[in-house]
Amino acid sequence: MLVVIANDLPPAVRGRMKLWFVEPRPNIFVSGVKDAVAKKVVEYLYQHCPPDSGVMIFRRTNQTPGYEIQGIGDTRRSMIEISGLQLVLEKDDIYFAGKAETAPPETQTEAPTPAHEKPPF
Repeated sequence: MLVVIANDLPPAVRGRMKLWFVEPRPNIFVSGVKDAVAKKVVEYLYQHCPPDSGVMIFRRTNQTPGYEIQGIGDTRRSMIEISGLQLVLEKDDIYFAGKAETAPPETQTEAPTPAHEKPPF
């Protein structure tokens, strides 16, 4: 399986991608092509996509953990590797910023109990 997410692809590359892939959303491509075809597609993307395309490629592999993540240019997301496991962090992710996010206080309050009614407890 091969998944390609891009910020902006050149029209010629996007047209070629539609030959092999389903495009469920603009610039998101999903395909179940065989591994040999997937390698050729990845090579094609590296040759024809400028760095401002921001391409992120998720490819199935036979080695652990079963996938490989590659990127071309600024993908708007950061890729990190922890103990051989590739992960994707969003740039505004709280863990990436190193800050703990606190939950917002609840805005709803309980309705006041009418004076003529006793509370159930």
